[in-house]
Amino acid sequence: MSIRIHELAKKHNMEGRDMLALLKERGYVAADTKSVSSTLSKIYQEEIEKEFAAKAPPPPAPAPAVVAAVPEPAPEASKARSPAGIFVKTALDVARERETVAKAAAPPRPASPAIKAPSPPPPRPVAAPRSAPMAPVAAPAAKAPPPAAPRAAAAPAAPAPEAPKPSAGPPPLPVRAPTSPRPLPQLSPAASAAPVVTEEGGVKVIHLKPPVIVRDFAVALSLKPFKLISELNQIGGFASMNSTIDEAVAQKVAEKYGFVLDIKHRGDVNVQQQAKEKDKVKPVEDESKDMVPRPPVVVILGHVDHGKTTLLDAIRKANVAAGEAGGITQHIGAYQVEHHGRKITFLDTPGHAAFNKMRARGASVTDIAVLVVAADDGFMPQTDEALEHARNAKVVQIVAVNKMDVKGANLDQVKAQMQQRGIVPEDWGGETITVPVSATKGTGVNELLEMILLQADVLELKANPKAEAAGVVIESQVDVGRGPLSTVIVQKGTLRTGDAIVCGAQWAKVRAMFDDQGRPIKEATPSMPVRVIGWSGTPDSGAAFRAAKNARDAENLAEEEAHRLKKAVTTVDSAQKDMSVEHLFANIVATQQKVLKVIVKADVFGSAEAVRQLLEGIKSPKVSLEIVSTDVGLVTKNDVIMAAAAGATILGFSTKLENGVTPLAKHNGVRIETFDIIYELADKAREMMADLLDPDIKEIKLGAAEVRATFPLAKGFVAGCLVTEGKINRNAAARLRRGREIVHEGKVGTLKRFKDDANEVRAGLECGVKLDDFNGYQVGDVIECYDTQKVRASL
Repeated sequence: MSIRIHELAKKHNMEGRDMLALLKERGYVAADTKSVSSTLSKIYQEEIEKEFAAKAPPPPAPAPAVVAAVPEPAPEASKARSPAGIFVKTALDVARERETVAKAAAPPRPASPAIKAPSPPPPRPVAAPRSAPMAPVAAPAAKAPPPAAPRAAAAPAAPAPEAPKPSAGPPPLPVRAPTSPRPLPQLSPAASAAPVVTEEGGVKVIHLKPPVIVRDFAVALSLKPFKLISELNQIGGFASMNSTIDEAVAQKVAEKYGFVLDIKHRGDVNVQQQAKEKDKVKPVEDESKDMVPRPPVVVILGHVDHGKTTLLDAIRKANVAAGEAGGITQHIGAYQVEHHGRKITFLDTPGHAAFNKMRARGASVTDIAVLVVAADDGFMPQTDEALEHARNAKVVQIVAVNKMDVKGANLDQVKAQMQQRGIVPEDWGGETITVPVSATKGTGVNELLEMILLQADVLELKANPKAEAAGVVIESQVDVGRGPLSTVIVQKGTLRTGDAIVCGAQWAKVRAMFDDQGRPIKEATPSMPVRVIGWSGTPDSGAAFRAAKNARDAENLAEEEAHRLKKAVTTVDSAQKDMSVEHLFANIVATQQKVLKVIVKADVFGSAEAVRQLLEGIKSPKVSLEIVSTDVGLVTKNDVIMAAAAGATILGFSTKLENGVTPLAKHNGVRIETFDIIYELADKAREMMADLLDPDIKEIKLGAAEVRATFPLAKGFVAGCLVTEGKINRNAAARLRRGREIVHEGKVGTLKRFKDDANEVRAGLECGVKLDDFNGYQVGDVIECYDTQKVRASL
């Protein structure tokens, strides 16, 4: 319950103006408050009570001693004692008490010289603690009442000079002492957590840390808390004194009152410090004295089935293509070969249309792009797309014309197509190196390597191996025995076993590294592809990684990035959505539309990304496809439980099932489909989408008969007909046409050939037909007999 400011001042023996000034200094009331009749919240009242209670001295132990000492000053005694609750004395009572005190104090002095203790009391109130003088004064006062003689004494003049000696005057001063230090500005217990308000360029800025509390925010805005609460309640929701305010709402309220709100999050300062440290380190890393030549990174691009992997096998003297499902590359691979004592790093990319992001990623991290074109096919759609990726990445292009040994190979046709696309061959006056090769026979491979090294010399590729390690994640996956691992290319610095690295929201302490041959290594120099084990999760392919001081620092950086990403997603989800009538009807239609929900699991991140992109490209106005989640690794029991809850189908690409998944999926009715070739997965997804549609009804005409006459029966009429085409079947669906109008639809209830029942009457024969209970036949009508079939709907 609130209290008036003047009531609070009176309670603590203060002036109303002084109390108002103290509350403004504490920030408990608004700065523009002028009246002491304003109310103060109970919370702030309790804070003031605690403050005065902490500052006030402890009350004296014996109450009677205070009563005995207070009566001395006659004019002030009544005012000082009236709060004590004793009673009000008249002037005669005061005189009588003085006589009594004088009588009681006079006999002890001549009685014995040892009782000179009363002489010290005058200095005691000044030097000693207040409780000390009270006890000795109380002792004689307590001994004085037992004798009943005080009433008989009546000598007011004699004891008058002795009255001040007991020093009863000083005790009232300590009693009034708590009220004298009215201003207590040196204490500010509640100000430590208050937000800080600064002025920058004429704009008031409120600096605070989350969460934003209503009470503190009101103080910072110089508002009364109840006013801020009422405003927040109008915006929406329910707010109280200690409730938190959403940051977006707090920003709007602050702007309304002319403030700028600066909310300092936990990671902001660290990120700024790291950016500053990074800027300081950069000049040291880029010193020319530490730069040494590094091997070139070469990407192999081209159309599917143009021989990219076979060419790389010829360079590496391996047979990778034989291990690819369907004979097509569906992963990105990194290899390093040595030619004439110099190393070259190769990236092999898929050529299928679904893997365009892989190709773009491969082109962006390399120095030289080798465009493989089949001599018999020439430039194809994915060849043009790969060329565009290489141009966007601004890398040097070399064209390798493969399959020169195949019948129908035409080198001049390929060069003409090159000229049309703006990459003119060198022997035609251009700058693009063109090398004819045959991957299967191995011809032209050495010349291609020589040209790659020549281009590397022209580019003068260098890196600093002494700098902090940094590079790019080429591919990531989850291995059954080793957990999350990734293929990375070190771009600068040296990556060693035991180093801590961070990549986006994932971090790793490098437990082990393997080269492209699977051999364990201790360190990786610039342009070297390695497999890294020890990640907290699968990092995104194409993301950059960098070294951290230690594992704890790397984990903190990853957590901050994860927090930032989560906040970004939350901000997007909390954005105000369109609430128009059109949008409402569109949402209703969307809920009624059939949806195929799928969960994608793949062996590596790049493949999962390609599958997701492929599925998102399947569009149909009848059925929509929703991807519940995309992940890397084996199909686990958690995936089955998630699919059962969402009503989704699990699509696995180049991955396997965990033990116990099959019976769990059967129990929960979850469908699991696995594929090794990506276009088979796309075809299956289209089939499953088509299965969700209601089948199309197809009508097949069986025959027709013309009504030549009508014959009455006991229960109606029968049409005498001649079958003109096809056949008429008993119980088949039929309709009666009269010109262009359909008169009746039903079934053939009765079919007779002469007087005998018939199941079927073919063309050229006469028969009697009766359709259900219909009797309105006319000569010239046509009875059509048909059958309906359900056909799978198409997208």
